[in-house]
Amino acid sequence: MKRLLLLTAAFLATPMTLAPAAAQSVAITNAKLVIGDGSAPIEGGTVVVRNGKVVAAGAGVAVPAGVEVIDAGGKWVTPGIVAGFTRMGIIEVDGVSQTNDSGASGSPFHAAIDISPAVNPKTSSIALNRAEGVTRAIVAPESRGSIFAGMGAVIDLGSDADPVSTPRAFQYMEYGEGGARAAGGSRPAALVMFKNALFQARAYARNPGSYADQGKDALLTRADAEALQPVVTGKMPLLIHVERASDMMALIDIKKAMPELRMIFVGASEGWMVAAQLAAAKVPVLASALNDLPESFESLAATQSNVGRMKAAGVSVGIGTINDNEARQARLEKQYAGNLVALTKVPGATGLDWNAAFAAISSVPAEAVGLGGQIGSLRPGRAGDVVIWSGDPLELDTAALSVWIDGVKQPLATRQGQLLKRYMTPQEGALPKAYER
Repeated sequence: MKRLLLLTAAFLATPMTLAPAAAQSVAITNAKLVIGDGSAPIEGGTVVVRNGKVVAAGAGVAVPAGVEVIDAGGKWVTPGIVAGFTRMGIIEVDGVSQTNDSGASGSPFHAAIDISPAVNPKTSSIALNRAEGVTRAIVAPESRGSIFAGMGAVIDLGSDADPVSTPRAFQYMEYGEGGARAAGGSRPAALVMFKNALFQARAYARNPGSYADQGKDALLTRADAEALQPVVTGKMPLLIHVERASDMMALIDIKKAMPELRMIFVGASEGWMVAAQLAAAKVPVLASALNDLPESFESLAATQSNVGRMKAAGVSVGIGTINDNEARQARLEKQYAGNLVALTKVPGATGLDWNAAFAAISSVPAEAVGLGGQIGSLRPGRAGDVVIWSGDPLELDTAALSVWIDGVKQPLATRQGQLLKRYMTPQEGALPKAYER
């Protein structure tokens, strides 16, 4: 109990504003400016943020009167990183059920589950990733007991008590090996479950009042059918975890029959094998960046050139971190993007140029979930999510020096940093016994 109380006290001691601070009006000048849309950096660029929104960004931008001016001194200035697939804010400790709201194996509801109320702005991963330049995250539930996991959200990593910027942003489901387990043991069973759910959701959309809900024994409860209604009408994206090439083809066949479905594939380790089909079907991908060793039978053809080959074929590819400590380590996306740039120098490998690599962790994930007009770049009208870096943001030794989210400058202190300062140089008598010499 004493340990729990100490942990609780430390947790509550982490600084956080109770309400969002007022957005600032700021102009960052003399920057190596990255818009985040795949275009090249602009030397001597300026970005102006007013009332929480970007109003101008580029070369030769005039600074309005009365706006705070920050001289970047030639440093890199970019939009904040948009983490393409995470479970940030809904898991603190995976093995402690009280801190894990990612899925509900005992619930009769699946597609209807909305993870937005469970997002905890005090979770340690939010402050840690904010300090690394991550300003938004796509947060998905975990599938348990059905191929459908529920509705995910897009959150901001601001230091306030209101983290959810877009609730019910998408529906998430499992196919492949995970979907097969959830559907009773085979991919054909998962495919039938998927098609049947779409059929029932369509029936609900046509006449909600006549939908027969059989309660917990139903294949699709009324609440689940209602949650899937915007999916079958094309109003809500459907994120699908799928790794194997043949599984992607099966899903593409469904999209051909129902073109209104806005499918987004997550993971996609074998996507390079069906890149032409993905491009033709206009299915964006939130890929695991550097899979090169098969972790399962559905990723036997994994290669680090996967992202580069899909991009070269015309697929819209962003970076996600599914099955890669996705509750905590979204910050690794910077490293992965940099590794994809490095692959362009490896004979026989296919990577991304710098501009495309940064877009893969900024504008591309935002566009995939239909929010490209709101976040992910420094185009006018987008959220004022801006980062000043000490160097190239895709290099390991680069740090985020200043971060703004919605035009509000953010604290970058973390508990890890505070502990480092405390114990880097131990002093006699001031520390617990374990640190005495």
